[in-house]
Amino acid sequence: MTKAVILVLDSFGVGSTPDADKFGDIGANTFASIARVFAEQKKPLVLPNLARLGLVKAATAAAKGQAVMVADASDCIGAYGYARELSSGKDTPSGHWEMAGVPVLFDWGYFHAKTDSFPPELIAELCQRTGVTGILGNCHASGTDILVKLGDEHIKTGQPICYTSADSVFQVAAHEQHFGLERLLSFCQVARELLDKYNIGRVIARPFLGDSPDNYARTGNRRDYSVLPPAPTVLDKLTAAGGKVISIGKIADIFAHQGISQSIKANGLAALIDTTIAQMQQQRAQSLIFTNLVDFDQNYGHRRDVIGYGEALQYFDQRLPDILAACDEDTLLLLTADHGCDPTWPGTEHTREYVPVLLYRPGLTGVDLGERMSFADMGQTLANYFDLEAMAYGESFLAAIQP
Repeated sequence: MTKAVILVLDSFGVGSTPDADKFGDIGANTFASIARVFAEQKKPLVLPNLARLGLVKAATAAAKGQAVMVADASDCIGAYGYARELSSGKDTPSGHWEMAGVPVLFDWGYFHAKTDSFPPELIAELCQRTGVTGILGNCHASGTDILVKLGDEHIKTGQPICYTSADSVFQVAAHEQHFGLERLLSFCQVARELLDKYNIGRVIARPFLGDSPDNYARTGNRRDYSVLPPAPTVLDKLTAAGGKVISIGKIADIFAHQGISQSIKANGLAALIDTTIAQMQQQRAQSLIFTNLVDFDQNYGHRRDVIGYGEALQYFDQRLPDILAACDEDTLLLLTADHGCDPTWPGTEHTREYVPVLLYRPGLTGVDLGERMSFADMGQTLANYFDLEAMAYGESFLAAIQP
């Protein structure tokens, strides 16, 4: 009997990678930057349970010996390492697909212009197909700032707010009541179809509520429309072999619902953790529970909220004993990330970083997995763990963590 759980601490990087210069990210370090700001404010970041899994050891190694201002644990009850990304981008789909064994070795399409970002012919066809009179935005923007700037005009004109970023993404914000949630989702589905020829990775529906710039706020009804991974992932192989993949949060959207047995929505860090624990208690053999903890990225990393990010990490650390308690003797727990998003870094974009690779199973103590040359090592390990056909990429470290 085998069961695995992947918890993705979305954007929790642990130090810039050797190719960070290609992304303008030399020196970025999400974890160390948060810890430094907390130390400067005389309130150290306290993460005793993550430290027991080896986080501080892995992060110190990833930073090439540079000290991380978080107290280490006196004992270690997990296996720990850090992984660099083989994929060509630092976006959400690339990171998740690679950890599932399928790196993205092609270049996504991007909208590089900061203003007038989208081709006029794309806008014209999108408006014609969806019946809107025009779009607002058409620029690179922060998803929260643009609501303050354009929310009132959106309600007045009925035109959706369309924006992008340094990622391969087309985002659409619309008011759930004035524009309508189903209309927004329909608009995004048309956009997804039209954007295929531009090789754009994701279209994201960003519904919001509120009646003024002071209280416009995105709701939990976000929906991601992704292209399919370029090859079968370990999720596909597990479901084809009769196993189950339980998606919690936005995982199903990231994989375009391919290889997913059941998709469960949950909003907020507490609810995502609660739902994960409930599924750990319910699911049995040949099951993979895959959860994305999006709050770290969307609420704190992109918003450059260092204190909020650190406090969320401390909350997660406080809940970690509950997660470990839900692991039976046949459960393999993996904690990792999909990219970095250093909240002290200029701008609001992701950062090219190593990600932590922390594993727990009852009886495991202090195994150093070292530097992993691809996130795909995690996918290969899962394929090995579930006795599936090997993935084309990655090196399994299952032997190192066997009881």
